[in-house]
Amino acid sequence: MTSPFATRMGKSNDEIELGTDFAPKFDDKGLIGCIVTDSDSGDVVMFAYMNEESLRQTLETKEAHYWSRSRQELWHKGATSGNVQDVIELRTDCDQDAIWIKVRTRGATANCHQGYKSCFYRAAELKNGVPHLAFKEDKPLFDPKDVYEK
Repeated sequence: MTSPFATRMGKSNDEIELGTDFAPKFDDKGLIGCIVTDSDSGDVVMFAYMNEESLRQTLETKEAHYWSRSRQELWHKGATSGNVQDVIELRTDCDQDAIWIKVRTRGATANCHQGYKSCFYRAAELKNGVPHLAFKEDKPLFDPKDVYEK
């Protein structure tokens, strides 16, 4: 399958950074980082990677698709949990080497496989001079054992 994205070859920085051709810069493993925020609150809910196929499917379906580095497979967010991310807007940064998507999450509205609204549910703090993680979300929105261990 040929790429639906514009080529970066032969383009100047200004053409990439100020033009309208979508020419994402995938790394040497064929991946691009994706920051995901809740479209209503603006909170960061997760960070994941996309490859060319997952980015194409995300644009076509308006539902978030990623590349799982641990499983080495395409991953449709919510296919197992029911917490599908509807993409409200997809952006790229100036040099097109990062993606930002704004989503509205269905189901339990959890974006983390641990059941939390956000994958960033803990904050790093110093406690008596020692780095410590403090929970910033009260509790998971679903029990991962009920969803993933079927």
